[in-house]
Amino acid sequence: MYHKKNSLGVKIAVINSGSSSLKFKLFDMKTKEVLKSILIEHIGEENSSIKNHHQALESLNIDFSELDAIGHRVVHGGENFNKPTILDEDSIDKIQKLIPLAPLHNPANLEGILVAKKYAPDILQIAVFDTSFHSNMPKEAFLYPLEYKMYEKHKIRRYGFHGTSHSFVAKQSARILGKDLSELNLITLHLGNGASACAIEKGVSVDTSMGFTPLEGLVMGTRSGDIDPAIIFYMQRELGLGVDEVDTMLNKKSGLLGICGKNDVRELIESEDELSKLALKIMIRRVKKYIGSYMALLGDVDAIVFTGGIGENSQYIRDKILDSKFFNEIEVIVVETDEELEIADECLKVLDI
Repeated sequence: MYHKKNSLGVKIAVINSGSSSLKFKLFDMKTKEVLKSILIEHIGEENSSIKNHHQALESLNIDFSELDAIGHRVVHGGENFNKPTILDEDSIDKIQKLIPLAPLHNPANLEGILVAKKYAPDILQIAVFDTSFHSNMPKEAFLYPLEYKMYEKHKIRRYGFHGTSHSFVAKQSARILGKDLSELNLITLHLGNGASACAIEKGVSVDTSMGFTPLEGLVMGTRSGDIDPAIIFYMQRELGLGVDEVDTMLNKKSGLLGICGKNDVRELIESEDELSKLALKIMIRRVKKYIGSYMALLGDVDAIVFTGGIGENSQYIRDKILDSKFFNEIEVIVVETDEELEIADECLKVLDI
């Protein structure tokens, strides 16, 4: 059992570590007040004064001894993790082994964990996984129609991501609607440079657009989303592209950026360039298709929920997505996501307080 260290409230720090960035929030969980919020970018890049994640943590000037726990965002938990997990040697080793499933994300998450463990070794540290909210999807939702041994032996399946965001905005939507989440069917749309849709039935994720990796699904800033897999074989066979080249193209050079050379939706909306207009139309069309399929899956839908940088801030995109009488009778909610607060709330489940 773990007990709080101080008598002034429960203090939980959340670290969201990227390859060259570190987001830090410190919460008083009694009031949900943010005591400190810091974003450090360009870690280790040329001309940056912050050379590594250890130096980034030092620069926060935090008295870690006053904390009850540190929560870490981890993108991919595979089938090993479906709830907040105390970070010990065994769990860290399992996260390390999941790197092939999330080579762009888990190494950076691990970097933050290892640095924090070294810097604050006596503080309870907890991993919260993007995939865990989707871990109760039915088998017909998460299984790909491949040879079954691909799942049995290699765990190739749909995992889903942005789980902390979808979970947070679903709870907030229930409060807005004045109902218990277990009574609601929601379609949540996390629209940003990375984007995903989620079908939530009675509070449970039953389908989501991202899959084995965060590449599948909606058209994103630099990621292709859904494509015919045979395109990959064609590019390798006919164009002579290697595996790494194709991977880079689909993850970093596709999506909005690939179509028109820009991936900032604000610029695309203002642009008169035909390719910019086309890129937006493709993105919006894909979102509509997912909403329609999730409406068919859920039957009754209580609300469509927008979140993420684009979902929260672009009335233009929301209007274009919903410009069909098909959606006229459905409540539309815009919720500012707070993944760090959701992670802190998840950490409370581990603490005996």
